Amino acid sequence: MKTGKRYAEAVKTVDRSVKYSEAEAIQLVKKNATAKFDETIELHLRTGCDSRHADQQVRGSVVLPAGTGKKVRILVFAKGAKADEAQAAGADFVGAEELIPRIQGGWFDYDVVIATPDMMGVVGRLGRLLGPKGLMPNPKTGTVTMDVTKAVNDTKAGKVEYRLDKANIIHVAVGKASFTEDQLKENVDTLMGAIIKARPATLKGAYIKSATLTSTMGPGVKLDTVQFGA
Repeated sequence: MKTGKRYAEAVKTVDRSVKYSEAEAIQLVKKNATAKFDETIELHLRTGCDSRHADQQVRGSVVLPAGTGKKVRILVFAKGAKADEAQAAGADFVGAEELIPRIQGGWFDYDVVIATPDMMGVVGRLGRLLGPKGLMPNPKTGTVTMDVTKAVNDTKAGKVEYRLDKANIIHVAVGKASFTEDQLKENVDTLMGAIIKARPATLKGAYIKSATLTSTMGPGVKLDTVQFGA
């Protein structure tokens, strides 16, 4: 695959055979995030889980202390007092059944969907559309709840979801290149703590097989997972 000159130069600064300390990895990733936009910093974890087994699923959410650096657009499915509560909390869009035709027509101008439990019958009809985009509300991630104020506030404060993909890898954004090294470290530590705590009880062998920190346009930097207790 042909790569640009800037990327080729960045690759030279990273030793692919080395597993870096968290501080070194963050420093390298920030140094190589030289695009003209504020690149997103992501953590990618290859696990020893098998997502085909229900008892080895890993899914949850955590609020990153330094936030995500991204303005999150929130859609809340709620009625009556709960709809009013969602609007007061700062949700960008609030509605119920009347939103179904709009979403079926291709409206996806939001990043997170929250729903009260009584609205899941309505939201369930949109599963084939919301599911593949990772937008389906789920109790495990706190997006199906009666406490819509907390859900909206947490999301705006920097709540991120983590889950296994089909290749048993977890991909999560942990901030922006403009963040300080301390902010990125705080976010990575918090995320790693939550994921390690979510280790399936039935899993035998290694849980986190490898960890890589990278920016949108930069090369990946391998992390030594021992420092996280993995």
